[in-house]
Amino acid sequence: MVRNSESQSNEVKKGLYLVSTPIGNLGDITLRAIKVLEKSDYILCEDTRTSLVLLKKYKINSKLISYHKFNEKKKLTRIIELLKSRLIISLISDAGTPNISDPGNILINECVKNSIDVFPIPGPSSVTSAVSISGFSEKFFFYGFFPEKKKLIDCDLEMLSKLNSSIVFFISSKKINKIIPNLKKHFSGRKILICREMTKVFEEFIRYEVDEIDTFNFELKGELTLVISEKKFNEKNSTNLNESDKKLINKMINKFSTKEIIDLINQEKKVSKKEIYNYCIKLKNEN
Repeated sequence: MVRNSESQSNEVKKGLYLVSTPIGNLGDITLRAIKVLEKSDYILCEDTRTSLVLLKKYKINSKLISYHKFNEKKKLTRIIELLKSRLIISLISDAGTPNISDPGNILINECVKNSIDVFPIPGPSSVTSAVSISGFSEKFFFYGFFPEKKKLIDCDLEMLSKLNSSIVFFISSKKINKIIPNLKKHFSGRKILICREMTKVFEEFIRYEVDEIDTFNFELKGELTLVISEKKFNEKNSTNLNESDKKLINKMINKFSTKEIIDLINQEKKVSKKEIYNYCIKLKNEN
């Protein structure tokens, strides 16, 4: 990834900022996040008590407004009025990137309707942190928290089990044992990474084969991030390249690398990588 040079302007523009905050270790906050929070006229906090720990550490004295899933609609009008009066307002969650399984979507859409600028301040995220150390496919689908109804869980997992990518879930440690049978039912043959207390003193990364995972007989604390590995295909069950596949490869051969072509073909169905590779080499030699 190419990094751009620092922005020419140090000005914090008027508008709404979604500021990512540490998921555990308070040292993980970015310098830009601190600056924006300092310049904010108001900071919307999921839980002011939790946020004050971070804000006091960095001597940030901006005014706070409690903003969570139970009052976000009620406070929407007031916040939009504040933003229309050309103030700087930041939204933070208890941990990580706002609006990722946290309040914020209603406010963002209302800002868009009212032509109010919305800016992201990148930073910590349990989703990308977990995927980065999983060792699974870099292509991932983020699901978030499981629904309460068992029927909905089974329906969603059945659909997700068909995806050939890593899948990321959030779950309370109190509910992990209840969901394990569902995971074994729908993700047999895959691996799972369970992340808890990430970046904190007692952080732990637990790795299992999904088929071998059993209910925990000890207490896990806090919210967990689960990563399920990509679907594994049996090469013996691979289909052969058909004429349609060959036409598609002919169109891609001068635009993509052989590896990219193999990945693209295998997104739809499983074809022998060796067969795709050999056909690509044949076309390149003909050219």
